Amino acid sequence: MSKISIRPILTFEKEAESDFEKFQNDVLRPILKLQNDLLLEVFKTYCHKRKGTFYKLSEKEKAIYIDQSVRKDMKFKHYLEGIITGMFTLEEYKTFLENEEELTKRMVNLLVQRLQSQFKTENK
Repeated sequence: MSKISIRPILTFEKEAESDFEKFQNDVLRPILKLQNDLLLEVFKTYCHKRKGTFYKLSEKEKAIYIDQSVRKDMKFKHYLEGIITGMFTLEEYKTFLENEEELTKRMVNLLVQRLQSQFKTENK
């Protein structure tokens, strides 16, 4: 079974306009969806190891905490990136390396949005 065959199939309203959007929609989004439960559990463990202060924050503060944790804690950021890039095919990895700065930015943005939206719905 290939890594691509286990990814969920996602459909989008409009066609991707750039190669970056295409990679984001065809590779990053399906992997994030596939790895969602693991990424969520990793984040919960991260919060627990930091005395659980995250759970005492307001919804707005939680969104900021998620954003800052993923973007500024480099060890944690690289750990999360590894969970995602570990699901790349060799060809996808080569493409990623050629455009690492832009694609990492997109990956992190998608990851932050995904975590923020899940903690928003988890509280309701």
